[in-house]
Amino acid sequence: MELRHLGRTGLRVSRLGLGTLTWGRDTDEHDAADQIKAFWEAGGTLVDTADVYADGGAEYLLGQLLEGLLPRRDLQIATKAGSVPDPDRRFDTSRGHLLAALDASLERLGTDYVDLWQVHAFDPFTPLEETLQALDIAVSSGRARYVGVSNFSGWQLAKAATWQLASSGAHTRLASTQMEYSLLQRGVEREVLPAALDLGVGLLPSSPLGRGVLTGKYRHTTPADSRGASELAAFVAPYLDEEASRIVEAVAIAADGLATTALNVALAWVRDRPGVTAPIVGARNAQQLRAALSAESLSLPDEICQALDDVSAPVHRYPDQDWSTL
Repeated sequence: MELRHLGRTGLRVSRLGLGTLTWGRDTDEHDAADQIKAFWEAGGTLVDTADVYADGGAEYLLGQLLEGLLPRRDLQIATKAGSVPDPDRRFDTSRGHLLAALDASLERLGTDYVDLWQVHAFDPFTPLEETLQALDIAVSSGRARYVGVSNFSGWQLAKAATWQLASSGAHTRLASTQMEYSLLQRGVEREVLPAALDLGVGLLPSSPLGRGVLTGKYRHTTPADSRGASELAAFVAPYLDEEASRIVEAVAIAADGLATTALNVALAWVRDRPGVTAPIVGARNAQQLRAALSAESLSLPDEICQALDDVSAPVHRYPDQDWSTL
């Protein structure tokens, strides 16, 4: 698998990442082992998790697999901290919480460092400089090699990245931002992606297949074994409207013309967007993951990319366009 630099850093990661959102919950140890072996054999290196996935179960399962299945040095482990199970405060990015969460993650993972440590979301109740100081401590102490953020809006990302660059003292620059990005969700193109490109921050798209909808599985019905028919139905529902259906049909037509799958077309489109380092793909089993990994050999023709851009383009007017043209 091709490797790419993560933002403006020296870290090179596979241009497709393996997500572990369902590990320890819907994906058991046997399926997880099959997935990570298939990923590693395909040349994949970036594995993404978080301390709240399965209440820490995903990290623990990944750590067990690293201990007995694959060499730690062959993978780049990315995890997140800052989400908390508190209905009154969904996120806590205080220095105390973050550093304690990192220590707990390292214990579950069975390693003394993570390659990428990410703030899971912006916390309006904690001063941003306190959060960023925690990232500096994590790197200076050797517990994290690189740091990033997740689910930050454009202004939040720009503020964080420029604080790291402009404030006095030695600070670790942000390497990445993880955001939902697909043909069905192009909101990051408004402000987040331009900020990331300007600041040298690599984008790690989550849900690059539109929460599974872009595979075409929901074109005619809702499969009984799909997320749309499970307790996650509300997660999928926003992408089952008429507009999404039109985009999915365009992807299916492109796939037919290229003699490939809708999954491959949708994944190749987001993978090769400007500023993207590596889409994070989650799979229920190794068979699904191998289907996604097969997109590695596909590069979309320019005319196909343009057609997909046109059919899925969000309406962004003022102030994104030159005001004199409106």
